[in-house]
Amino acid sequence: MAVLITGIGELTTNDEERGKLHDAALVLDGGEVVWAGPAADAPDADERVDVEGRAVLPGWVDSHTHLVFAGDRTAEFEARMAGKPYSAGGIATTVGATREASDAELAANLRRHVDEAARQGTTCLETKTGYGLNVADEARSARIAAEVADEVTFLGAHLVPPGAEVESYVDLVCGDMLAAVAEHVRWADVFCETGAFDEAQSARVLRASAERGLGLRVHGNQLGEGPGVRLAVEHGAASVDHCTYLSDADVEALAASDTVATLLPACDLSTRQALAPARRLLDAGATVALASNANPGSSYTTSVAFCVATAVLQMRMSVEEAVWSATAGGARALRRTDVGVLRPGARADVHVLDAPSVTHLAYRPGVPLTWAVWRRGERLR
Repeated sequence: MAVLITGIGELTTNDEERGKLHDAALVLDGGEVVWAGPAADAPDADERVDVEGRAVLPGWVDSHTHLVFAGDRTAEFEARMAGKPYSAGGIATTVGATREASDAELAANLRRHVDEAARQGTTCLETKTGYGLNVADEARSARIAAEVADEVTFLGAHLVPPGAEVESYVDLVCGDMLAAVAEHVRWADVFCETGAFDEAQSARVLRASAERGLGLRVHGNQLGEGPGVRLAVEHGAASVDHCTYLSDADVEALAASDTVATLLPACDLSTRQALAPARRLLDAGATVALASNANPGSSYTTSVAFCVATAVLQMRMSVEEAVWSATAGGARALRRTDVGVLRPGARADVHVLDAPSVTHLAYRPGVPLTWAVWRRGERLR
């Protein structure tokens, strides 16, 4: 059934041909956008929805989450707020709870968070494994994620589990674990960071994953400058995520490559670190994405709107840059052209704000502005 969304006061298309339109309309049919343009020229449709001057944009594309998990890390957050520094070791707490949880519990928790994100305008979501850290639990995490998320990433190289020897564990990640998850995932990732995996170990994971035909992503430069960005660029990774601490060489490498710098401002705030240098990256010509990094330890939020507001208010991004980064930028980080844009042939992922302009996302921070959401052409709210 075709749906005409009309009365759009401001339409952000992210389409170079159409740009930003006013007094606009969209037609959705069969899960796709089939028409976009001036409201006065809109064709007829089976159903008509008048949004009465509200702003419309593509649904958020959240290209970095960790939502296959169980347990709670409130105590860790409280300790961090009291002055204890963040370290990657807290991941082990979630690993224990995740291993003890049933498939049904993990699936229910994942669906709850995906639904929570969708109610806030997130219509395309990536999530990772990484809280199993053994063959059986990584494999079931990948299988459960593939039933719910748009994109699934293998992150067996999240942390060396307690009691394991690092080189033997890397052997496992690159061998039996990778083989067990491969049918359920499109991507592989590695946490290249002090306290996780060093440059040589990270490179082994990336090479093995590429040989399996998986696309590559890297967690890098979160806790300090390091080899993460360079490794991501050298291996042709789709994205390097965090990018909190970057050298001039890192910025130049990203600007000269197709690797997207995915920034995770909610994580930077939650870990009380400096915010990633968005302005340096953009001014150098790098492609930037914004994502939530939703996870139970360092960034327990599914609100991409919060990340957009933070990027504008504290990271010196313009509203247009931040919105693009959280939609089309996220799509670039996932190497997709069907989401993050509103043009004929794109997936019918539509986010309607209860505001006349996307500027209100930063102008009214913290206010729940999502008025309606369509995902694959189906209205969710």
